[in-house]
Amino acid sequence: MDLLPLALPGCFELRPRVLKDERGCFVKTFHRDVFRAHGLVTEFAEEYYSSSRRGVIRGLHFQTPPHEHTKIVYCVSGSVTDAVVDLRKGSPAFGQHVLLELSADKANMVYLPPGVAHGFCVRSETALLMYKVTTVYAPHHDAGIRWNSAGIPWDVREPILSPRDLSFPTFADFASPFIYREGSA
Repeated sequence: MDLLPLALPGCFELRPRVLKDERGCFVKTFHRDVFRAHGLVTEFAEEYYSSSRRGVIRGLHFQTPPHEHTKIVYCVSGSVTDAVVDLRKGSPAFGQHVLLELSADKANMVYLPPGVAHGFCVRSETALLMYKVTTVYAPHHDAGIRWNSAGIPWDVREPILSPRDLSFPTFADFASPFIYREGSA
């Protein structure tokens, strides 16, 4: 597995080896020893997935302390434009975002430390995303910032959004509880 650092500290694009033959493909999405060797978290508390159709934007989501979490996201069907925004006060990338394509064809993943917001826009007809997180879902700590308030150039004119995502505060109005700690992945 190749780990490519993204422009936000502690965030990585993970590119696993994809074994293909006439039957299809096989992809190992997690290997404890590889993650440990790179200083990444290896203990996860929950795993879930979302299914969405073209034009859906989900995000920008995170959990607040003390239930913040490290997250791994990957696309097992279709493709999305994935977005990550740094919410950590003191981070050299505070307020900045990165975009990357996550797709079943590429089998790539994104590794996100606590203190970043995550969202995506579906590019294919449908997309199925998997999430692996280090803390259990905590409804009172489930939060987000408004999808269009962080300067992300989404590639959809009329996105399909949930009422919840529309209700989030803007990035400018969000009082971040996250503090950047250099060297934490």
